[in-house]
Amino acid sequence: TSQNLSEEFAEAARQLKKEAPRIQFGKIDVTHQHDLRKEFNIQAFPTVKFFVNGSREDPIDCKGVRKASTFITWVKRRTGPSTVLINSTDQAEAIIKADDLAVIGFFRELHNDSVEAFCETARDVPEMPFGMTASEDVCANYGVQRNSLVVFKKGKPVHNEVLEDGRQNKLGLTRLIKTFTLDLVTEYNIETSVKIFDVPVENHILLFTPANSETFNEIYKNYQSAAAEFRGKILFVLVDTDEARNGRIFEYFRIRDIDVPAVRILNLTSDAKYKMPADEVTVENLKEFCQSYLNGKAKQHLSSEEIPQDWDKLPVKVLVGKNFNSIIF
Repeated sequence: TSQNLSEEFAEAARQLKKEAPRIQFGKIDVTHQHDLRKEFNIQAFPTVKFFVNGSREDPIDCKGVRKASTFITWVKRRTGPSTVLINSTDQAEAIIKADDLAVIGFFRELHNDSVEAFCETARDVPEMPFGMTASEDVCANYGVQRNSLVVFKKGKPVHNEVLEDGRQNKLGLTRLIKTFTLDLVTEYNIETSVKIFDVPVENHILLFTPANSETFNEIYKNYQSAAAEFRGKILFVLVDTDEARNGRIFEYFRIRDIDVPAVRILNLTSDAKYKMPADEVTVENLKEFCQSYLNGKAKQHLSSEEIPQDWDKLPVKVLVGKNFNSIIF
């Protein structure tokens, strides 16, 4: 809530006052400041923006940060080094074991496009520690090929991403790394819904199935296998159709009891929905569906009534989902 965020924001301000007095925290009730709301295009609440060197132009958005400790890390990484330089295995181990998640960049040298993309990503992911190294000994100790990003979870490597100069996309890396704050497949409920929408992946695939069915274990295993392949590109969500509190999400996707198990993809930006053409939830069908969606070949799924026979009879035509695009566009 706005109240909770306001309290965490104030706590960050208190802690940073001694450490970094040059960084000022302020809050504005834009319901009484219409000019400021318009100038900075404030659409949602609460919104946090960071102004650099006294300039009103292009402030940096601070999105998805909810705790005082994360605010502090975010601000420090914007005003100083965003990653820790690692020179020894002991240093690396200290970072890896300090938290549930850690990200280490292993590089040939510390001045190239990949390093820049890595440091930029660290600024946008304050939830976890970042370190980087060009030490041959450290790279050899973890058996990691140079110019790689490795995500560690509870002290163990769970993902290795090769960084290729000039081809590394900061947004893509940010999306990929933030997905590790969630499970490979995240079950949708009141608690996880906020976390799901905090991860900046705009493509969500949802599996609607009863968790107590005889086929659940096999279907879920297939779903997890596909999820591993599309991590960072599509967020995999499980919706238990036996859970009464999930009723609104069934309504939104127009899912009926006879439809399950059902698989849908939702694009958060356009609100477009896509239905998996195949009925069986196999690894092959899931991968084919996801790939066709990413390639732009999947057909949008429109919940629609049938086209009335006399839709064209009168001067005012009758439109439904199935004939809307062809008539209007």
